[in-house]
Amino acid sequence: MDMDKKDKIREVVEWILCIIIAVALALAVRHYVFTPTVVNQFSMRTTLEQNDRLILDRWSITTKKDIKRGEIITFEAPSVTNEDAILESYNQEKPVAIYSKEPTNIISKFTYYVLEWGKTSYIKRVIGVAGDHVLIEDGKVYLNGEELQEDYLREGITTERSGVFYDVTVPEGYIFAMGDNRPESMDCRVFGCIPIDKVESKVLFRFWPFSKFGKV
Repeated sequence: MDMDKKDKIREVVEWILCIIIAVALALAVRHYVFTPTVVNQFSMRTTLEQNDRLILDRWSITTKKDIKRGEIITFEAPSVTNEDAILESYNQEKPVAIYSKEPTNIISKFTYYVLEWGKTSYIKRVIGVAGDHVLIEDGKVYLNGEELQEDYLREGITTERSGVFYDVTVPEGYIFAMGDNRPESMDCRVFGCIPIDKVESKVLFRFWPFSKFGKV
């Protein structure tokens, strides 16, 4: 093989390696640091509207910083959200969401957790953290015995008992979250508390529409 062909092959290989490295870095940043997303749900209206563009902070989750009450987060949707099925397995002593879908090999784990193919995520607001007692009564939320002041809810919105988890103490390693648009939100009232290791990110800021640019 002459030198020209060797040089061309070497150049092609170098380009391929550069592309692979660039893609790997992009995926690493997206999975561990931050990523853009589009709101596709109505459950956070009017705080977040459908088609709002957000930047999600994944670094806080990667470095296991505390999740605080009032923060807006994204998390992997539970495997079971059917109210009848949840009622059948309801356990007041363990008021937690059911996660039964676990990839079994390295390829399926990569496509599911990194590429997020076939994965559904919810965006909600953290109401309670480990040890908190959350009670929903008479259209209001009570946290550790005191009425929760929720200025982020639009006028006239009440919080109804839309599921079986309306009087719970959040277990260690879990959080209780709800959407700001309570009548149209499938949340912890229905499927139970979310494991912290299923939380994917915190909402950092909104970049579109530009008129609403800034921290949410």
